[in-house]
Amino acid sequence: MTVSREPGAGALAGLRVVDASTLFAGPMAAMHLGDMGAEVIKVEHPTKPDPSRTHGAAKDGVNLWWKTLGRNKRAVTANLGSAGGREVFLALAERSDVVIENFRPGTLERWGLGYEELSARNPGLVLARVSGFGQVGPYRTRPGFGTLAEAMSGFAAMTGEPDGPPTLPPFGLADGVASLATAFAVMVALSSRERTGRGQVVDTAIVEPILAMLGPQITRWDQLRTTQPRTGNRSTNNAPRNTYRTSDGHWVAVSTSAQSIAERVVRLVGRPELVDEPWFARGVDRAQHADELDDAVGGWIAQRTRDEVVAAFEEAQAAVAPIYDAHDIVRDPQFRALGTIHEIDDPDLGPMLMQGPLFRLSGHDGVIRHTGRAHGADTDAVLDELGFAPERVAALRAEGAV
Repeated sequence: MTVSREPGAGALAGLRVVDASTLFAGPMAAMHLGDMGAEVIKVEHPTKPDPSRTHGAAKDGVNLWWKTLGRNKRAVTANLGSAGGREVFLALAERSDVVIENFRPGTLERWGLGYEELSARNPGLVLARVSGFGQVGPYRTRPGFGTLAEAMSGFAAMTGEPDGPPTLPPFGLADGVASLATAFAVMVALSSRERTGRGQVVDTAIVEPILAMLGPQITRWDQLRTTQPRTGNRSTNNAPRNTYRTSDGHWVAVSTSAQSIAERVVRLVGRPELVDEPWFARGVDRAQHADELDDAVGGWIAQRTRDEVVAAFEEAQAAVAPIYDAHDIVRDPQFRALGTIHEIDDPDLGPMLMQGPLFRLSGHDGVIRHTGRAHGADTDAVLDELGFAPERVAALRAEGAV
């Protein structure tokens, strides 16, 4: 377990990111950049904070999701639809490298804060625009929740049991994938700025990154006019591939994407003769015999505890993983060795565990400097840094601009 502390210079130290987005792809992209050392300034409406502050579980009235999503961010309030809020936002954009927003397309322009206005103040600014369906097209103004992307990308159509309905994930999958794509796109745009000296607009449609993760479904339809059916936990490309229950009531997942692994699995479970079957030599052919293979593998696993199954598979160099919940994750020695779980001292709840940055760097590891801050906690400090006099801040607050 990693204990996050105040870092030295992170890999993205010196980069300033303005996070003016909400729920969830934009804020998560900003979180990833903040984990790597960027200074992230979270801008929220003075009376309508990011809904993620009240999303999901809470302890003693303190939201837990925000503690993670808002980490490494300074919290500022500004009503961007007001003259004073526009003044604050332009001042921020002028002194920043990246702005991330997810308002409906056209909203920033209506407020006089489109890229034309922002880049006039700061030609090197990268504006990352995250929306459900992108900045153009007939759906551009539709609400852009990840559920809609999971439905329209093809994900739900291929997820679920063969005789059941299309299935949606129980978490923000499309938003999470879009956050990674947005963070990557921001870094590409910043790399381009190194050569050209100018920023540009990033247009992330939440529906597109998850579509890209689903493999060759478009090419398959184009060339074969077929679609991938729902197969539950099974695969259309190989078998055995499923979840299996152990004798002590736990579950494990088995994958045989490689031919050599498939052979090791059936030998381990006492069915070596299956290797000689003509259909066993190719994954797509094995998938046609999934019932027989599941009976063999599932029957063997059902007679053994989870620990016995994992140990036997490891000895045979076959691919298996226990199916974990959060309780298992925080105790697992591999996650401990990687430093996946970080312990942070939160001012509201004390020591707190959460997942850490996505990867490690040999030169500058990502660090969680602090958990999500209170709504508007850093407004005065940030405005002071931007050169706003105390009396001007007081006037902005009186008019509801901050």
